Amino acid sequence: MHMYPISGAAARVPEDATAFAYRNGGWVGVVTGIDPDPANLPAAASWARQYWQELHDTSAGGGYVNMMMEDDGQDRVRAAYRGNYDRLVEIKRRYDPTNLFHLNHNIPPF
Repeated sequence: MHMYPISGAAARVPEDATAFAYRNGGWVGVVTGIDPDPANLPAAASWARQYWQELHDTSAGGGYVNMMMEDDGQDRVRAAYRGNYDRLVEIKRRYDPTNLFHLNHNIPPF
């Protein structure tokens, strides 16, 4: 598990000033499951998900979207953006109404 402080300039920006809303949480925790043998990937990924789940109840509820797994799901994407999600949907609706840019932790324009 990696721990990164949210401090300095990042903590001085209001939660609604950018997409990232967790500016007063103190720390970002990143759980990773890594093994040099690709055959162990399912076990390592399962371990990381279980570890994350055990810690999640003590968290602020979301996280930094660039540190999420591809298959974390839309609920986690929404939680990552907190109260900024609906505003981001409006921006996506305006600038990408056909959802061309969807190969990321997507915010659908609908």
